Amino acid sequence: VRRVASCVPGGRYPLPSTVIMTATPAREAGVAEVVVLSPPGRTGRPHDAILAAAHIAGADGVFVAGGTQAVAAAAWGTARLPAVDLLVGPGNAWVTEAKRQAFGAVGIDALAGPSEVMVLADDSADPTRVAADLLAQAEHDPEAEALLITTDANLADAVERALARQLATLPTADIARASLNQHGAILVVADRAALFDAANRRAPEHLHLHVRDLEAAAQACTAYGGLFIGEDSAEVFGDYCAGGNHVLPTAGAARYTAGLSVHTYLRPLASQRLSSDGARALVASTVTLARIEGLEAHARAAEERR
Repeated sequence: VRRVASCVPGGRYPLPSTVIMTATPAREAGVAEVVVLSPPGRTGRPHDAILAAAHIAGADGVFVAGGTQAVAAAAWGTARLPAVDLLVGPGNAWVTEAKRQAFGAVGIDALAGPSEVMVLADDSADPTRVAADLLAQAEHDPEAEALLITTDANLADAVERALARQLATLPTADIARASLNQHGAILVVADRAALFDAANRRAPEHLHLHVRDLEAAAQACTAYGGLFIGEDSAEVFGDYCAGGNHVLPTAGAARYTAGLSVHTYLRPLASQRLSSDGARALVASTVTLARIEGLEAHARAAEERR
């Protein structure tokens, strides 16, 4: 892809990690020009950490633009910002809708919804760690979704108590509590098969395994944005520095697509070259199909190669 714009949120929290997650794979893919779009902070410029991350990631420039207007500027261009070929990066519901409407004029990575985590746990799980992993997603946004699916009712009760303890000292408790109240759930299921069935049906953005026999569990899970295997593989490491990308499919889209990567910025190019003998070998089949479809000019163009 020739020109790419990365939308980097800067509203509730600045997200320098998103600069790294979007600009770095673009550079690795060989994109000729990468620009970052981020809204102004209190100083009238994007947050210093976003500017530093753009420099580290090798972005060609940073434009002070956020929200739907940033999407429009990147898609159709302005006097100062030439239109790009691909627009990537997360955003709120307004940005997502703007990307939906701009698609076609510009390519997009995905239509991302609020952040999600699903933790699968059995009686071997540590309730304190499970609660911490749920809150790490819940604090993103009141619309974020944090789910625990477990085979152990005692663990469910223990996690609920751990959530209450941790919320008592969490600076972002208001956001996390709203998320849990509106979109959180702790569900107890009958067995391991039901755990994996729930995960594969939901296809969550982040799927975290706190269970025994991790290898078998990982094999049983087939639909997720990112899979975090074992209690030490905290999803927050994936947000920042474990090596995966944090721009991942949400709202069940992991059933048919994957997260952002170098592949997002590459376009497979298809070409064909036939010899005279090769062309003649294809005439009969092409003519038959063309006339079934009522496309006589197709058939005659093929027959010219006879």
